[in-house]
Amino acid sequence: MAALMKSVAGRALKFSSTANFRSNRCDKTPALCIKSFSTVIMSPPSKAIVYEEHGSPDSVTRLVNLPPVEVKENDVCVKMIAAPINPSDINRIEGVYPVRPPVPAVGGYEGVGEVYAVGSKVNGFSPGDWVIPSPPSSGTWQTYVVKEESVWHKIDKACPMEYAATITVNPLTALRMLEDFVVLNSGDSVVQNGATSIVGQCVIQLARLRGISTINLIRDRAGSDEAREQLKALGADEVFLESQLNVKNVKSLLGNLPEPALGFNCVGGNAASLVLKYLREGGTMVTYGGMSKKPITVSTTSFIFKDLALRGFWLQSWLSMGKVKECREMIDYLLGLARDGKLKYETELVPFDEFPVALDKALGKLGRQPKQVITF
Repeated sequence: MAALMKSVAGRALKFSSTANFRSNRCDKTPALCIKSFSTVIMSPPSKAIVYEEHGSPDSVTRLVNLPPVEVKENDVCVKMIAAPINPSDINRIEGVYPVRPPVPAVGGYEGVGEVYAVGSKVNGFSPGDWVIPSPPSSGTWQTYVVKEESVWHKIDKACPMEYAATITVNPLTALRMLEDFVVLNSGDSVVQNGATSIVGQCVIQLARLRGISTINLIRDRAGSDEAREQLKALGADEVFLESQLNVKNVKSLLGNLPEPALGFNCVGGNAASLVLKYLREGGTMVTYGGMSKKPITVSTTSFIFKDLALRGFWLQSWLSMGKVKECREMIDYLLGLARDGKLKYETELVPFDEFPVALDKALGKLGRQPKQVITF
């Protein structure tokens, strides 16, 4: 923690007592007047969730006060409004995610905020604008974030904040997987496990908008009947419990739906094998997660006689291909759907000072919970 405080403090300079003003009086708020100073621009002090070492998030994270930092000429200071706790955030803190910031670090990777102040050479943003880091950027679990102008993307303030805060990681993953692996046309179908996840819910709705049917597999557990009805309400064509698929020919359950050419796996183990059973000859299964922490087992016949293809998707890798413009265009598209009520998923807003409770829910200690979104 000392290293983090030293790093932040290194940028924390107080206003000079000899600061000159362009006028003798300013009736605006400090955020709006801040560019009137001819001296160093500073952010307000910030509260942040930090971790000094990798480990279990409920053991290594804590709330700290961080001093003001300098807002340089190309920087934007953003007052965070909301930020989610994603599985990848947990993995970064645990030290098992392939790309993670050096410790000590502030948690969080996506979120939405309001521009508080801008550097002297920033022209694309004004105080009051809503922005998100796009592509995502680490350190969103704090009340004020200072990063270069290029990090931020201005969004429509008409979008509900819970969607603005969570639109990048999960919905964008769903959209890219539907578009990047197999050419799908209206009338086609896809199959997926982990259908109750936010990615799964987004797949259902985005596919439906394209006239594509979805076959959805969910685990046998308490509340599965309610989960089935919720997915149906989103537009799912078929929803099966894994126990219902202990039949010789799962395709007999499809009715009039076509055999899917594309499948999505975020669970692994037997749940992945069930996705493979549904795929038609020449089909593709895309793996984007491994919640069961069990390997994917594929029969020899699936390769020889069905010519199935196994692929992987990692949003971080896709974003690293210089796709900032494309990413932001898709974000605007997805935010438009959310604003118009065409893209929905369940979230729970939790005040920042109740972060430990939200973390316990995100870690699964309290059973299945909605996506936890911290509000500042």
